[in-house]
Amino acid sequence: MDVGARTLAAMGLPVHDPAECPSSTRRFADGGQYRFEIPSTEGPRALAAVLDEAGKRKVPVHRVSQGSGIMLMTDDEIKEMLAIGKQSGIEVNLFIGPRATFDIGAQAFSAAGKSLGLSLRGADQLQFALRDLERGVKLGLRSVLVSDIGSLWVIGKMRAAGELPAELIIKTSVMMAPANPASARLQEDLGANTINIPSDLTLPQIAGIRAAITAPIDFYIEAPDNIGGFIRYFEVPELIRVAAPVYLKLGLRNSPDIYPCGTHIEGTALALSRERVRRAQIAVEMIQRYCPDAVMSPAGK
Repeated sequence: MDVGARTLAAMGLPVHDPAECPSSTRRFADGGQYRFEIPSTEGPRALAAVLDEAGKRKVPVHRVSQGSGIMLMTDDEIKEMLAIGKQSGIEVNLFIGPRATFDIGAQAFSAAGKSLGLSLRGADQLQFALRDLERGVKLGLRSVLVSDIGSLWVIGKMRAAGELPAELIIKTSVMMAPANPASARLQEDLGANTINIPSDLTLPQIAGIRAAITAPIDFYIEAPDNIGGFIRYFEVPELIRVAAPVYLKLGLRNSPDIYPCGTHIEGTALALSRERVRRAQIAVEMIQRYCPDAVMSPAGK
């Protein structure tokens, strides 16, 4: 091996994308290989719509995540959403802080500057994000979504120091998705408990990342248009086999970007939430048809 390959191997990282795509032996703590996540669940009304549709379609839901941010929800809305989640046995994950696309800077909207994604601009923005986190935690939130590498590092340090609940789940956004094993390991080392990787990676590339981390992988099997619009339902059996433990996420192609959401577009948000559950039913049927022996984590616990 050359120097680079020896270095990667010494760090416990794969030196190539494994073309053979070995089956992952990792599992969720309950023994499951996969779970379902409904993203863009923008508030208690959307969560109620998700649960109603899931009940009608007999679709399991393990986690819902929200994208507009804690800062754009009232205390009562957060408490209601958490109460619904607790009663239903569903993890409620809320986005923290402002972001570059909400801020006054222009680079995040430029052709070459989109790599800024949802990063935080300046020390004040970082402080605002931590205030958002503190507010959510005080209201009972125990699962947060981050999109800035610096905030991930700080929050991980705060949790390790006992300044945040030890059980706090730190989930990384697709807007800072690691595209290689080293980047994924870095996010895990900084404190990420569940890591959203890019939805355009090949199965060997996904297998390489799985070899480098122990955290669950979050993966859009249907991605919104603004992150590529990929539709990969037929690959679900192999994704479960290679990436386990994995959260199967249902975005929607050919749908509007609703961030930031509010009552002015609530009808659209509710319709999108229900359709994401219908898409989840398609994934459930794919699993039943092509890999019925795959083990799902119990839902509603």
